[in-house]
Amino acid sequence: MAILTVKKRRERCKYYIEDLGDGIGIKMAFIPAGTFLMGSPEDELERYDDESPQHEVNVPSFYMGRYPVTQEQWRVVADWEQVERELDPDPSYFKEDYEKQSRWQRPVENISWLDAKEFCARLTQRTRREYGLPTEAEWEYACRANTKTPFHFGETITTNLANYRGIDDEKFNWKGNYGRGPKGEYREQTTPVGYFKVANEFGLYDMHGNVWEWCEDDWHENYTDAPVDGSAWLTGDEDTSKILRGGSWLNHPRNCRSACRFNLNRANRLNCIGFRIVRLPPRTL
Repeated sequence: MAILTVKKRRERCKYYIEDLGDGIGIKMAFIPAGTFLMGSPEDELERYDDESPQHEVNVPSFYMGRYPVTQEQWRVVADWEQVERELDPDPSYFKEDYEKQSRWQRPVENISWLDAKEFCARLTQRTRREYGLPTEAEWEYACRANTKTPFHFGETITTNLANYRGIDDEKFNWKGNYGRGPKGEYREQTTPVGYFKVANEFGLYDMHGNVWEWCEDDWHENYTDAPVDGSAWLTGDEDTSKILRGGSWLNHPRNCRSACRFNLNRANRLNCIGFRIVRLPPRTL
């Protein structure tokens, strides 16, 4: 059995807190500009064809939420002035405390892409700072945090480090382990954000598992002709599905890899889908 060693880093990332009032805030980590190889190499274990071709992307600096948006943060913003659409202040399926931790610290889920965009629009309107969803390139760059392995932890993953389905599922032929890593547990629910207390080099938590995270981009079947400047890849077709990244509590470890990508109709809501936000750079004229 493989032993996975993870070095827990001291929190040295630069971040600020976006104050939502009543002592509630969103921690936004600074993600430095850089260049990385997006997608997975052809020899990566259990990769999907839509992760090709691997290509170099230059990503400008930005700020990103250190955690997925929580139920508590959602509840506050859902009470703010509407921009385009109404928001349910308590949409999540998982409403119980978890191991004596408040349910409000769980990631919000049952969120459509349209809901997530409304959250960002309200936050922008209130703070006068422009917030949005990460582009697919920003998400993978931030997740990898200068790593090239399938996970920012390394070559494999365990359920002591992330929340995913750590057992086999014979019906779907899903494996509970990745590579030489061990099988683990299947919690069958979300965990509070930051529960595992392991961040990547950029100071981000829960990038693997817990909830899928919406991205700005429209779905494309591969990376042929994809942007190389970190921008969103959009078609202009409102019927095109949107990108999800990171895997979830429901998924096997293959789907929690840094390069793994999924797509879904922008109006769909599932109890394994949430989001995290980015702060967009000021626009130049």
